[in-house]
Amino acid sequence: MSIAWQVAERLVQNVEKVIIGKHKEVELTLLALLCNGHILIEDVPGTGKTTLAKAIAHSLGCTFKRIQFTPDLLPTDATGVSIYNQKSEQFEFRPGPLMAQIVLADEINRATPKTQSALLEAMEEHQVSVDGTTHSLPSPFIVLATQNPIEYEGTFPLPEAQLDRFLLRLSLGYPSRQNEVELLDRLQRLHPLESLGQVCSPEELVEAQDAVKEVYVDGLIKEYIVNLVAATREQDEVYLGASPRGSLALYRASQAHALLQGRNYVIPDDVKALAPVTLPHRIIMSPSARMKGLNSTVIVEGLLNQIQVPGSKAGYR
Repeated sequence: MSIAWQVAERLVQNVEKVIIGKHKEVELTLLALLCNGHILIEDVPGTGKTTLAKAIAHSLGCTFKRIQFTPDLLPTDATGVSIYNQKSEQFEFRPGPLMAQIVLADEINRATPKTQSALLEAMEEHQVSVDGTTHSLPSPFIVLATQNPIEYEGTFPLPEAQLDRFLLRLSLGYPSRQNEVELLDRLQRLHPLESLGQVCSPEELVEAQDAVKEVYVDGLIKEYIVNLVAATREQDEVYLGASPRGSLALYRASQAHALLQGRNYVIPDDVKALAPVTLPHRIIMSPSARMKGLNSTVIVEGLLNQIQVPGSKAGYR
């Protein structure tokens, strides 16, 4: 357990050499890595989404590929294609960028639903099927997808099935003025990415991922997680609540959060810290709620104040 914590700490410290003033966001990203989960980053251009993905790949020594999603992108442009070799008289598979360990799906909502669906199998089963043949993806395999939340022209909203496959949804946001000045100083002559070294191997990450699964979760904590997720399905403002995959995501993320805090057991505060980034994107609001300006994040935060915390006295949240 201590080795896994040390791996996580080295990764966080190394990535923060490039991503300045975003400790919480970097920690959440590494948390998703420890859970072997995928991340959806919603933010405006220029806030460091691509840099974050590259910094993680450099820190792990993983293969990195970027897919720039556009309306004319085809599924085979991402997964790969079989090409006939005249010399061998056989079809050969030419892997696409999706066959890397760290994949940046940039502006994912600009691709058509047909191309977006090509990621479903890869994200859930860590494999792609091309021309009836299944190809396994490398381990670890992480998708960091980005989308601009303010541009709607020429975009295709992500389907619920795909949103549900992202472990976390987060936003980097603008840096503070002090951090932005520090950013200018660091980029004056050389980009920090160019000198960023590897601090652990993919094999060490896989070992840390296995260690996360051994973090103890009491039965009362499991009930608390299930009660939170089930409550999202019972709200009048909600058209469709979080699925059981949401319960599993919150469960696994809480284990990783406990490990990052140096503990080998989960406490209610781990669950409360991760619920706002693991559940809202799995909830579909009713049309009337959207007209009132309500969103899924408000619903989750309200439930955290309503559902009784395990071990607390009645009336305490």
